[in-house]
Amino acid sequence: QVQLVESGGGLVQAGESLRLSCAASGRTFSSYTMRWFRQAPGKGREFVARINWSSISTYYADSVKGRFTISRDNAKNTVYLQMNLLKPEDTAIYYCNANREGIAPGDYWGQGTQVTVSS
Repeated sequence: QVQLVESGGGLVQAGESLRLSCAASGRTFSSYTMRWFRQAPGKGREFVARINWSSISTYYADSVKGRFTISRDNAKNTVYLQMNLLKPEDTAIYYCNANREGIAPGDYWGQGTQVTVSS
């Protein structure tokens, strides 16, 4: 069982920055792959970024590559999404996801945090 709580969203102008946080709780959390997704009104949920607690590997959607950075603080069980050079098309609800496959699979989502970028 993993619980996720996102924070850090808000209203900013194009070109500005935001840092989202995803605070996690639960046992054996390091076994989960962490991802950020986003969903704009009337659109499907879109992958944004991925990071593993057990490695330094990261992966980004082409739409955010070079602007967003996913990172972690294992001592705080927290995943971050640093969003720079924000664009109006980045406007969405951003969700944190914890996923694990294999013999004990799991898929958990936070409640989401709203990011609105004005032009």
